[in-house]
Amino acid sequence: MSFVTQNPGRMVGECIELDGMPQVIWPEHCVQDTHGAGFVGGLEIGGIHAVVQKGTDKRIDSYSGFFDNHHRKETELAGRLRGAGVGSVYILGLATDYCVKFTALDARKIGFETWLIPDGCRAINVRAGDEQGAITELIDAGVYME
Repeated sequence: MSFVTQNPGRMVGECIELDGMPQVIWPEHCVQDTHGAGFVGGLEIGGIHAVVQKGTDKRIDSYSGFFDNHHRKETELAGRLRGAGVGSVYILGLATDYCVKFTALDARKIGFETWLIPDGCRAINVRAGDEQGAITELIDAGVYME
């Protein structure tokens, strides 16, 4: 429900209320079972052991790989990592100021040593300075920079 296509008259980057919480409007992306949710062509996927789903409730956005934005539902990520004896996580991807940031913050909150790999990230910067603000917030939360 956070996609601009579901909110006629709204603009990408605008903030609305969704299920009682502020929500940024986004272009349609990463929709399950579409090309945009798949792995990029040419990526070596032989070493991938599991794919964790997030954003499975259309009423609640899910920036974090661990929880939805309300922290009402947990993904299977923490359980899989703990079950494999993982204590440290290295995070990179899109976008530094949203999904990467909230995944790293949640990883720290639930006890993982957390590293950000900035060279593997890109920000959206809905507002100028969002990327640097996210990095500062991550450092303040105890996330290490690679």
